[in-house]
Amino acid sequence: MVSSRKLSSDEVDALIEGLQGDDSANGGSLDFADSANVRPYKFGSDELSLLGDYYALRLVNERFARQARSVFLPMLRILPRISSFPPEVKTFDEYSSGIESFMSLTSNRIEELRGNMLCVLDPNFISILTNSYYGGEIESFKEKRSEFTSTEERLIEIVSEGLNRMLEKAWHDLMPITLLEQSREVNPQFASFVDNADMVVICSFVVQLPGVDAATFDIIYPLQTLKPIASQLRSRVQSEVIDDDFTWKEKLERIVMEVPLNVSCRLSEPTVQMNRLLQTKTGDTFPIYVGEGIEVLIEDQLVFLSELGELSGQAAVNLKKRLMK
Repeated sequence: MVSSRKLSSDEVDALIEGLQGDDSANGGSLDFADSANVRPYKFGSDELSLLGDYYALRLVNERFARQARSVFLPMLRILPRISSFPPEVKTFDEYSSGIESFMSLTSNRIEELRGNMLCVLDPNFISILTNSYYGGEIESFKEKRSEFTSTEERLIEIVSEGLNRMLEKAWHDLMPITLLEQSREVNPQFASFVDNADMVVICSFVVQLPGVDAATFDIIYPLQTLKPIASQLRSRVQSEVIDDDFTWKEKLERIVMEVPLNVSCRLSEPTVQMNRLLQTKTGDTFPIYVGEGIEVLIEDQLVFLSELGELSGQAAVNLKKRLMK
């Protein structure tokens, strides 16, 4: 879910300690050189939380947002607008502290990356989908609950399968992945996803709904899972993975084969001097020379040599030699 950044308990203690320090005795300035909490930092070090802008991952999320609309269409009976937020990196503990204790958390296995992916759905969004799917209105539900009904569980299964299918399609241009559902929990504390201190990449999506507040859901990747392909995720170069669309090829070939071409035959090309041409009168004849055969032209391009013949009482040519391939 999309939430504001919260300070951890250690950060709060450090902030209070700094405010209560003896900075006033130093004229309101802090001597950072003497501070025991300051440590040197080398830029360019392998800091997992600073892997740069996941440009390719943002493109994957945008493509997934467009495709995921069809997953919610049967439930909402409208094609909702889904927008994606830029990926955010934080610890799983920080993320868990910003969401409710009762959520739908579906853990999936990414075979190609040998890691996991977590899909987080808000229970109010599940209630809206369930109510609308069975003929009700699209309306918000605010009551607190601690478990899902059997009908909602089935709807979560349908939505999770649909989102996994669309996520595989969205990733395919970058790299083919296969998502296998592993487990489903309702409390982030019991989700066997990653350790609380591990860094995760949070991809948040907002679903615009008519008449009610927008709903959100999250796709979460462990940072260690994406680290082997970090260079691809930061790359602005499109993948070289190309699918062969045989249906498109067959249609193109059929259309090309139906293009009409003009075919003509040329028996000979005699030459005559200008003074002879000026003296020509009715009844005169010009001798012609027939070479190896009659030339067959397709769209004024010489393609075949042939011989003159007859077929079913009509003049015809018999192709003998191909001149142009």
